[in-house]
Amino acid sequence: MKKALIVWGGWDGHEPEQVAGILAEQLQKHDFDVEVSDTLDSFKDVERLKTLDLIVPEWTMGSIEKEQLQGVLGAVESGVGIAGLHGGMGDSFRQSTEWQWMVGGQWVAHPGGDGVTYGVHVTDIDHEITRGVEDFETTSEQYLMHVDPGNHVLALTFFGHTAMPVAWTKRWGKGRVFYSSLGHVAKTLREPMPLKLMTQGMLWASEKD
Repeated sequence: MKKALIVWGGWDGHEPEQVAGILAEQLQKHDFDVEVSDTLDSFKDVERLKTLDLIVPEWTMGSIEKEQLQGVLGAVESGVGIAGLHGGMGDSFRQSTEWQWMVGGQWVAHPGGDGVTYGVHVTDIDHEITRGVEDFETTSEQYLMHVDPGNHVLALTFFGHTAMPVAWTKRWGKGRVFYSSLGHVAKTLREPMPLKLMTQGMLWASEKD
């Protein structure tokens, strides 16, 4: 049985506890032993973290201590997967450039605020994460982000003629990294395509190469 750790907290507006519950439920459906924590101190014991298959952060903004940060970075570098969504991973710890480097991006703005209807276009239809995920529309926050040009982009949205990555993969050392900017709150995460994309992203990230 695979093991996963979900750590939630930070800004309450993203409903981190509820979102963490949805993600735990999806992993348990795939026979994961899931631990859910509400403290970043769970990241301190790097040797324990290295026994996991997957780490899922759900922590918007806030700050992270050096020991906590080095624990999670070290675990992922050693081969533990990490997967996250929206501000819970793409707008965490704004002062930590190392975190942003690992994630592959950082939130900048969501023009139009909440309630924008926008399209999501799948660009890599052959990837196991996007299997069964068709182009779709969602009504939520449309994220404008700074992104690592080395990311493997799975899906895009558009601001006028400007393409903006929505979901991607990358590597941090030996660890697999997956990120999706979808899933503003529990309701939007439960939509079929965002939930399928996130679930398959978590499963992919948990695999060892």
